[in-house]
Amino acid sequence: MENSTLSLSRFAPTYDRKRLVTRCVHLGFGAFHRAHQAVYADILATDHQSDWGYCEVNLIGGEQQIADLNQQGRLYTVAEMSADGWTTRVVGVATRALHAQVDGLEAVLDALCQPEVAIVSLTITEKGYCHSPASGELMLDHPLIAADLKNPQQPVSAVGVIVAALARRKAAGLRGFSVMSCDNMPENGHVTRNVVLAYARAMDATLMQWIEREVTFPSTMVDRIVPAVTPQTLQRIAELTGIDDPVAVACEPFRQWVIEDNFVAGRPEWEKAGAELVSDVLPFEEMKLRMLNGSHSFLAYLGYLAGYPLINICMEDANFRAAARALMFNEQAPTLRVQGVDLARYADSLIARYENTALAHRTWQIAMDGSQKLPQRMLDSVRWHLAHGTSWQLLALGVAGWMRYVDGIDEQGNTIEISDPLKAEIAAKVAQSEQGAARVQALLSLSAIFANDLPNNPAFVEGVTQAYLLLLEKGAKAAVAQAAAAL
Repeated sequence: MENSTLSLSRFAPTYDRKRLVTRCVHLGFGAFHRAHQAVYADILATDHQSDWGYCEVNLIGGEQQIADLNQQGRLYTVAEMSADGWTTRVVGVATRALHAQVDGLEAVLDALCQPEVAIVSLTITEKGYCHSPASGELMLDHPLIAADLKNPQQPVSAVGVIVAALARRKAAGLRGFSVMSCDNMPENGHVTRNVVLAYARAMDATLMQWIEREVTFPSTMVDRIVPAVTPQTLQRIAELTGIDDPVAVACEPFRQWVIEDNFVAGRPEWEKAGAELVSDVLPFEEMKLRMLNGSHSFLAYLGYLAGYPLINICMEDANFRAAARALMFNEQAPTLRVQGVDLARYADSLIARYENTALAHRTWQIAMDGSQKLPQRMLDSVRWHLAHGTSWQLLALGVAGWMRYVDGIDEQGNTIEISDPLKAEIAAKVAQSEQGAARVQALLSLSAIFANDLPNNPAFVEGVTQAYLLLLEKGAKAAVAQAAAAL
């Protein structure tokens, strides 16, 4: 294979990269951003002569990604995977690439303070916002936030870095920018606004007022399945291109982006690349979070417990397939406010995407950070059903699946590697409780996940407890089969 530094340039985009202006700074140069937002920008530059370029930034971790990107001239490969074959494109919209701990925080803040920067976007995962998923509020006692507030000139968290940059822009007489979350949270723009303003308020009330006036926080809904990159993925891409590209990423062909059109300093013409610009993203966010992400989590926990390592393998089990489809359409769809969408067709399209054997999307990957995901993916829907007196047995099984998963021991007696920001708190609840109903009660006391209403709702406690006991008695595969038989 050829060295990517020398040979990616042979496949470089057709547009003149020297024309690109660094108008966007993106925090979180992970696989999803590389396969989603950057691809939209690359399409605009290729097909519509857009000059919007990205400064890519990693704050914590991912040092090698940034080093590799710089090493190969800020070019990288995106492969779209389908059972019929893979196609590739080389993305070239990155104009700079920085790491806060390698290049120094000052370089990152300087990039954020360039007058041309109009948008700061984020893919830092739910836990990166340092907020309580149950309330949406900034956790001022979060270790990163508490440390940043003690030393606001040397922040580490994304929230602290954004506020520090805005403080500098204010002092320099520069205008604000739009802060655009591209993470899977309902009303992600509102969450981002809440945590930024709460942090700024704790630092300087005058700065908070300036941010309220000068900065907008558009919400977005992003959708593209991007499995974690594996050595096998990189090998397959290398075989296709003849180039070893350590920054390459693979994804499904489908992509969607719904964006609240609320930008203070301009934006790219994303609609020309297929994005939808709307006045209210929330109905679309809820649809995706509940029908896609909610069923993904259902399959992740119960599939992992059943011994299914991949989502497409879950789909080979007729009971898992039927249960996932019923969860989407029977229990999640009724809770939605979205208009003009055929939800039955949407559910069928999701099942078809899950069947893509080329994706190899690991259930363990989707199961990560469940404490941050359950509230918006399942619990908000449960609240709707409790208020309306309607059935939510599959949601109960999904919540119970998470509880059984975080026990940390699978059905074969093997240790499960739990990855979650509340891992220590969850492990303590598990260690302090007996298996069975007591375990459910212990986990329900995690108010950062379940708030205070659900643990005090007898119908909720009973529904989840019965589902959990069913998992203990029969195992995940048989429990899902029983649920599917009752449809």
